[in-house]
Amino acid sequence: MQISKQAIEVAHKRIQKYIRKTPSIVSGNGTFGLKYSISLKLEHLQHSGSFKARGAFNSLLNNSIPEAGIAAASGGNHGAAVACAAHALGKKAKIFVPEISNPAKIDKIRSFGADVHVEGSAYADAAALCTEYQKQTGAIDIHPFDAIDTINGQGTVALEWAEQSPDLDTILVAVGGGGLAAGVASYYANSPTKVIAIEPFGSCSMNAALKAGEPVDVELDSIAANALGAKRCGTFPFEVARNHIAQSILVEDDAILAAQRRLWREMQLVVEPGGATALAALISGAYKPEEGERIGVLLCGGNAELIQVNNTLSGR
Repeated sequence: MQISKQAIEVAHKRIQKYIRKTPSIVSGNGTFGLKYSISLKLEHLQHSGSFKARGAFNSLLNNSIPEAGIAAASGGNHGAAVACAAHALGKKAKIFVPEISNPAKIDKIRSFGADVHVEGSAYADAAALCTEYQKQTGAIDIHPFDAIDTINGQGTVALEWAEQSPDLDTILVAVGGGGLAAGVASYYANSPTKVIAIEPFGSCSMNAALKAGEPVDVELDSIAANALGAKRCGTFPFEVARNHIAQSILVEDDAILAAQRRLWREMQLVVEPGGATALAALISGAYKPEEGERIGVLLCGGNAELIQVNNTLSGR
């Protein structure tokens, strides 16, 4: 199986009765201080609170699940997605998350009935524990970004968006391990629409890989690290990115928090920092569109911690 528009279309047929077709809305001129209007894909309204439900459902529905069930390592959103899909399909799941994970995300994982194991300082630590558990039990491992089924599942958000907003010139997508960006870029690979990867300076595995010519380890230090904090981008996402990602852009944490704040104040949308990262590139000027360029921004996650949201929205 390959990562392609055709495979994404097949994935969409497979998962569409299990996922939400999330809305796409137009911001209106002047919103966020921009002189132009943009299309916002509200994927933070997806089941489990992020786009990752798409990849989780596609992975589970396209594979045989052993008696030992499902194992997954996650910074939070992937774990919630796998737990959600497992619950919907009547399967048991064990989710490994690092200690930096957002407590709200851990609570959400547990709400779907999954067994949660919290250990390690970073995603890589949780991934190592997950791999060991899989070897010991035979549980199937659902990777959050470096798997073909995951990437094709994530790409279904682009299929929906293309139907809702068919005339976009450019799409801005936040990147953690790269599965979402790879899925979106694969869907648009043979179209005029360009896909741009946005990452925080303190969590930039894709940008580092593109500079190095291969995936490399990066240090993680960003407000968005619990969603976008992959220490190394995936091999599959990297291959897609170097062929189909038009540009890689980095943004400061302050710009992410400003985007999160403006989404609430101007559109009453609450997203987590990772979900605001793509918009941060626009409102900070890190990405400057050409005159008349039609822009789409993907709001990828809404599993925000209430304390952080309250502090951000109040300017603290």
